Amino acid sequence: MMPNSATSGSFKTADGCDIAYALHGAKAGAPRIALIHSLAMDRSFWDGVVAELGDRAELLTYDCRGHGKSGCSAGPYTPEQFARDLAALLDHVGWPSASVAGCSMGGCIAQAFAGLYPQRATTLTLIDTTAWYGADAPKVWRERAAAGVEKGLASLTAFQVTRWFGDAFRAAEPAKVDAAVAVFLANSPACYAATCEMLGDADLRAYLPALRMPVQIIVGEEDYATPVAMAGQLHAAIAQSTLTVLAGARHLTPVERPADIAAKIAAIAGA
Repeated sequence: MMPNSATSGSFKTADGCDIAYALHGAKAGAPRIALIHSLAMDRSFWDGVVAELGDRAELLTYDCRGHGKSGCSAGPYTPEQFARDLAALLDHVGWPSASVAGCSMGGCIAQAFAGLYPQRATTLTLIDTTAWYGADAPKVWRERAAAGVEKGLASLTAFQVTRWFGDAFRAAEPAKVDAAVAVFLANSPACYAATCEMLGDADLRAYLPALRMPVQIIVGEEDYATPVAMAGQLHAAIAQSTLTVLAGARHLTPVERPADIAAKIAAIAGA
């Protein structure tokens, strides 16, 4: 559910894809922060973080192409294409630059955005993500894509939920788990497959040495999808980056640990 203070809108990209977004208001002069959700989620992914940040920042959340209320353009997709969507969205809302935070897929998009538009990303927060999933990633991700199309997304939910959230969170917050599952199941299988293939093929490592903005890397201690070792590789490749490991957390820490994530984003953005 969207926070009450949000105003929503949409615009068309240069290739005609509708992008749905929400602006969460703050006083004039507050830091501007753009938040990019993970695979098969939508902008509601950030609701807990938005609530924690309150009026300390001006926040932009949106549905990536192929997700939520945004258009489902035909694949193949690339992280650079998604990064250009964010640049166009910032133009649309009149933001020359922003602190950018992304989780999982959103972290891949954030890396591409910072690589393509280094002057527009004032800070970077990379959460539960990687620059490269490894040599076997194209095969593994295509298998997941095929399963979603052939067997239906519901066939993947048991696997996904245990990767997304720790045991204690699933027991304590069943409504939040159910909400994430509902968003997941609402995806177009074709768009989900195209995005899986994008992540399998993604290799953002070439961007990392040139990043000069403040960068923080955050990962759940129990993240099996993009484990601590992958976060360590990002940290090693990005000069002057910081690395935080959240004890007991898994893959979707903005949902599982919104107060911790909001505090880290606020600190780097000056909110």
